Amino acid sequence: METLMLITNAKLITWGKENQILTDHAIYIDGDKIAEIGPEPELAARYPDAERVDAHGQYVMPGNICGHTHFYGAFSRGLAIPGDAPKNFPEILERLWWALDKSLDEDGVKYSALVCLVDAVKHGTTTLIDHHASPNAIDGSLDLIADAVEQAGVRASLCYEVTDRDGDAKMQAGIDENVRFIKRLQAKGNERLGAAFGLHASLTLSNSSLERCAEALPSGSGFHIHAAEDRSDQDDSLSKSGLRVIDRLDKFGILGEKSIVAHAIHVDAREVQLLANSGTWVTHQPRSNMNNAVGVANVESMMRAGVNVALGNDGFMNAMWSEWKTAYLLHKSEFRDPRRMGGYDVTKMAVENNAKLAKMFFPNAPLAEISEGAYADLIFVDYHPFTEMTPGNLPWHILFGFHESMITTTIVGGKMLMKDRELLTLDEEEIAAKAREASAKAWKRYEAMF
Repeated sequence: METLMLITNAKLITWGKENQILTDHAIYIDGDKIAEIGPEPELAARYPDAERVDAHGQYVMPGNICGHTHFYGAFSRGLAIPGDAPKNFPEILERLWWALDKSLDEDGVKYSALVCLVDAVKHGTTTLIDHHASPNAIDGSLDLIADAVEQAGVRASLCYEVTDRDGDAKMQAGIDENVRFIKRLQAKGNERLGAAFGLHASLTLSNSSLERCAEALPSGSGFHIHAAEDRSDQDDSLSKSGLRVIDRLDKFGILGEKSIVAHAIHVDAREVQLLANSGTWVTHQPRSNMNNAVGVANVESMMRAGVNVALGNDGFMNAMWSEWKTAYLLHKSEFRDPRRMGGYDVTKMAVENNAKLAKMFFPNAPLAEISEGAYADLIFVDYHPFTEMTPGNLPWHILFGFHESMITTTIVGGKMLMKDRELLTLDEEEIAAKAREASAKAWKRYEAMF
């Protein structure tokens, strides 16, 4: 039975082409989409049989979107890396991520996804674009994550990270997993699941592997890859091919309007031009970049050059307003200029561009806006401004006032996933208990590698 819901007693933040803050308005939801927005008395009289949801005067706004994340990294929380601390990014990859992903079995894949989805629902992130790796549990891994996404009720695009670092057979298994899952969704369709073709990075893919991936890409799909996150990626690419990373990816047909490049920190002007001309998406992950000490992507310049830049979290907590705040502050500090990365720039990445990126996977209705016909992906925010809040200054209220702890209710596709801070689709206590069991086993396998 389809949802017929009327949200009342709310203050609406619409985002969209012309952001508005509407008082005394209600939202009528029919199925998974917003059917009508209007003065509350009118909608209440028109839809007397709809389920009433009282927002108790809270702000109701579109859910947040994450442009790039890694569910599989959840079990790194609290994990001790043996020996001295890694001194550079290649050591972080080798001693943390490439050992942790090998430690995941099917339970690890499932519960690392579920704990991240609990986090997403609690923190109002309703759409996520994930990039997965589990070299010892490749076949069917995307189905395990998809099942978790379906259980949680959010939207997510999934892919498997193809890499040469575990040998040719596993590289081919990664290709097969991507192709199988993409074709599964193309055959059946799903309003809450999307797919891309995952690649790790240029530095772990040979020319022949890139060729095989390009040949295997199903029609209508695109790639999702890390690129130029660290200088080592450029050094490797120049050594292998005499080309810089983005030039190399362009040569093998990896770029394009449906492809996502994560990070793009160490790119030159020609590479920026290639990204812009090809319509390739770039995602910015400032918290991760700071943590890995890899540098700061000059995304303001990229946007001025016409590159589509969105905002991700690279596996950090799915509290996207924290990513907003980090982006806002990091660029000011890095360039010693308080004019850098203004609130509108952050909003363009996090709202407008993230919505366009997500629509690539979920094309049937607008995302990240309250408008008639848009997906009913909404959050309630218990925020009490003590200065005037307008459509124009809203970004700075989010940057300096909003906090994820203020989110009380999360709705995706007209379905209530959390109401008054109570999770309705996921049992956090049970998931955490089972995740502790799965992570303990994964940690033992991880420690045995050293």
